Amino acid sequence: MKAERSLRRRLLLGILLPVLGFVLVNAFSLYRQALAAADTAYDRTLLASAKSIGELLEVSDDGGVTQLKAIVPYSALEAFEADNRSRMYFRVTGFSGEMVSGFEDLPAARRELPVKSIYAALVHFYDDDYLGQPVRMAVLLQPVAGVTGQGMAIIQVAETLELRRTLARQLLIDTLWQQAALIVLIAVVVVFVVQRATRPVRELSARLRSRVEDDLSPVAMAGAPRELQPVVDATNAMLARLGQLLEHQKRFVRDASHQLRTPLAVLKTQVQSARRGDIEPTLALQEIDITLQGATDLANQMLALAKVEQLRQQGARDVVPVTDWGAIVRAVALDLSPLIAEARLDFELDVVAAPVRSHEWSLRELTRNLLHNAIKHTPVEGRLAIRLVTDARTAALTVADSGPGIAPGQRDRLFQPFSTGLSAGEPRAGSGLGLAICREIAQTLGGTITLENRGKGGRINGLDAIVRLPLNQESRT
Repeated sequence: MKAERSLRRRLLLGILLPVLGFVLVNAFSLYRQALAAADTAYDRTLLASAKSIGELLEVSDDGGVTQLKAIVPYSALEAFEADNRSRMYFRVTGFSGEMVSGFEDLPAARRELPVKSIYAALVHFYDDDYLGQPVRMAVLLQPVAGVTGQGMAIIQVAETLELRRTLARQLLIDTLWQQAALIVLIAVVVVFVVQRATRPVRELSARLRSRVEDDLSPVAMAGAPRELQPVVDATNAMLARLGQLLEHQKRFVRDASHQLRTPLAVLKTQVQSARRGDIEPTLALQEIDITLQGATDLANQMLALAKVEQLRQQGARDVVPVTDWGAIVRAVALDLSPLIAEARLDFELDVVAAPVRSHEWSLRELTRNLLHNAIKHTPVEGRLAIRLVTDARTAALTVADSGPGIAPGQRDRLFQPFSTGLSAGEPRAGSGLGLAICREIAQTLGGTITLENRGKGGRINGLDAIVRLPLNQESRT
């Protein structure tokens, strides 16, 4: 199981990691800049040392040969040493490249002229190694003139780098302490801000936990931040859907207990009467069979109504397939053909292909209930017609029977559960769920269902049940 992810931890990592990365890169850059600054500062000392050596040079004539002489005690350079942590070395090279004075093993000067030097001298600085230690080398081209001649001397002054690196490290450490304090400050601010920003979330969680089990009223969060409002709205929408689902379940249990109690009581009475011998066994079994068939039909229709509600609750969360309504109508008509033949009905079927975005079960249940209801209310040897037509946007299924029709006041009541429009004593009275199921399915699929009497001059010749559903436009392109 994965550990719970903390918003505070995410923000801390999301802010502090980039800042820490920047600090590291900046520290590296700062160290290089500090070294460059130290070189610039201490290179002046090297140049001053080289110039002081140049002032001690002189030209002499040795048997007609012009020579450069220099008497430079090492003690003359001590004044330029910053402290005892660094050492300075020098070397003077004559006009012809001969060694004049200084440390003979000091690496020879690189013959490079300075480019854009900030000093008013022909001096060149670079890094080198001497006696196994890194040194900073200054090479000064010093003109020397005398009575006997003139030439260009090369003066080298080298200094070890301990002091420069110590200064750069000290600058780096001082800066890192300041940046570390800044990171700590940022972390404290982030924790404080996150703690305050997430307070409405904790309040929402506390309100939900403190509710009683059956409290599904909307959550009131006055003054909630704009970013939290979608969460509050989604929570309230979920509570509303849950409330509808629980209400439907309560209504289903209430209706089921009420509607099934009667056929079960009748069935028990019929069994007791048969055991006592009040009626003939064959007649008793026939009555029991009729009662069981009615109870079975009622249970099936109630389960169908519950499934329609389940599909409504699922909504767009599931991918709804595209189904040919015309094929479903033909299949249902074929399934119910024994009932049509038993009633010797004049049956007409005229359907076209109609792609509708729906589960096959929904279309089948819708069509079966409409057709079964029409068969029950069509007199023997009457006329029953089914037509399915389409236009640019909708598909319309019309189930036209030749029954007695409906009274104007019954039009809306017939769509209520357990409303049959017939008295309970009539032999054709059903459970009253068929049209309710049809309406629920039609509304779930975004369509409508209407009942219209058919006739002229006040004479009713039958009833048209018309269902209109939206076509799937992608299938028609």
